[in-house]
Amino acid sequence: MPELPALPGGEDASKVKRMEAFRIYYNHTIHPELMRMERQRLRLLRLFLFSGIILTGIALAGFYLNITALTLFLALPVGVYIFYLLYRIQEFRQAFKPNITNLILDFIDDGMNFDPNHPLQYEPKRSIEKPIFLKSEIFGTDAPYYEGEDYISGRIGEMDFEMSELAVKEFSPVRNRLNDVFSGAFLHATFPEETYGRVIIWPRRFRQHLTRAIKNFTWEGGSNVDHEVNNEAFREAFLTYATEETHVEGILSMPMQDAIVQYRIQTGKEIYMSFINREIYAAVTEDKDLLEPYLFRSNLSFELVKEFFEDINLLLRIAEDFDQTH
Repeated sequence: MPELPALPGGEDASKVKRMEAFRIYYNHTIHPELMRMERQRLRLLRLFLFSGIILTGIALAGFYLNITALTLFLALPVGVYIFYLLYRIQEFRQAFKPNITNLILDFIDDGMNFDPNHPLQYEPKRSIEKPIFLKSEIFGTDAPYYEGEDYISGRIGEMDFEMSELAVKEFSPVRNRLNDVFSGAFLHATFPEETYGRVIIWPRRFRQHLTRAIKNFTWEGGSNVDHEVNNEAFREAFLTYATEETHVEGILSMPMQDAIVQYRIQTGKEIYMSFINREIYAAVTEDKDLLEPYLFRSNLSFELVKEFFEDINLLLRIAEDFDQTH
């Protein structure tokens, strides 16, 4: 991939300043919470290892003594105790991500053009509804397997938005298994005024996997409009399709194109977007489940938190840019 120019000086400096502010916030606010959760993890690990030794001793004693009545007598309390250990582990996992996510959202909420009357809301077990995902027209699938979590909602300027992590799969046409369609963060925002026109951008390197989605959009009047995109780096990375009489760069601004290209280079993640009249959709791929805690190794990692912050922040910046430029 060719070397690309940096973002304009002011915009690039603003991004660096923002990340420096997040690092300070991490040191003062997120890191202490991670330390508290780390102490909880170590206590849980010690309990887990100690319990393993005790349970192994009980199992060996029952094996060597070969007393059936004793074995049956111990089976119930041992089973209950194992269930208790698994419950404690699950409790730790379920508490970790919401605690850190809420702190990240507090930082984002203070630094963007959010409506103070509509603060960011986080619901760990909720996700964007399937019909909304399908309306984006980005992925040509009926999504027979659809799961999600980590739902975030709020308002940027005059735009209501929602986002969540999604895992979408479909049945393979040649094998008896499910194929991945999309895994990552998905955003949906609604522009407050009536706008007309439809634009979809797809990663160019995934073109062979997007045949159905492209055909569907073409059937509805869409056509390739790469020639209307002036950003050469963006043209090299993405396919751009739009319906007739849609002003592409009026919807997909140059600053937004620059930000998307730079983010793709820096992270290696792919971005999909569609603008369907007043509805905006954006998807960022993510192979792993971010901020899921480890049990047998430390979770004190700025890079892990930073990656999760950047995924959320990119999608919200896209919505903010669209709100400010339209």
